[in-house]
Amino acid sequence: MEKLYDSELKVMEPLWEDGPQTAGALAKKLADSCGWNRNTTYTVIKKLIDKEAVARSDPGFLCTPLVTREAVQRLETDSLITRLFGGSKTQFLSAFLSEKDLTPAEAAQLRELIENLETR
Repeated sequence: MEKLYDSELKVMEPLWEDGPQTAGALAKKLADSCGWNRNTTYTVIKKLIDKEAVARSDPGFLCTPLVTREAVQRLETDSLITRLFGGSKTQFLSAFLSEKDLTPAEAAQLRELIENLETR
């Protein structure tokens, strides 16, 4: 999967949230939320089709997401950890946790996630 840029993520968000929709519906949503014109939306949709992140079908230029939000999150997280932390998840978590602004509930959730990883 190729990296998705911010503009492409703006198109993906409504597809992930609401499911397949026409390019026209996406153009209206993005005009309302981002101020984009129809041509901008269609250009970004074309890029997503070329990257095989979105499928187009007729009638109505129906756009369907081919990648999940979770897959994109994993790719972006892995890229960030590789670029900024030399691939070390430990260094990444250490930097993240050094801010010490986690709520007790968030800390408990993180402990639970780590415990679940250890039992796999």
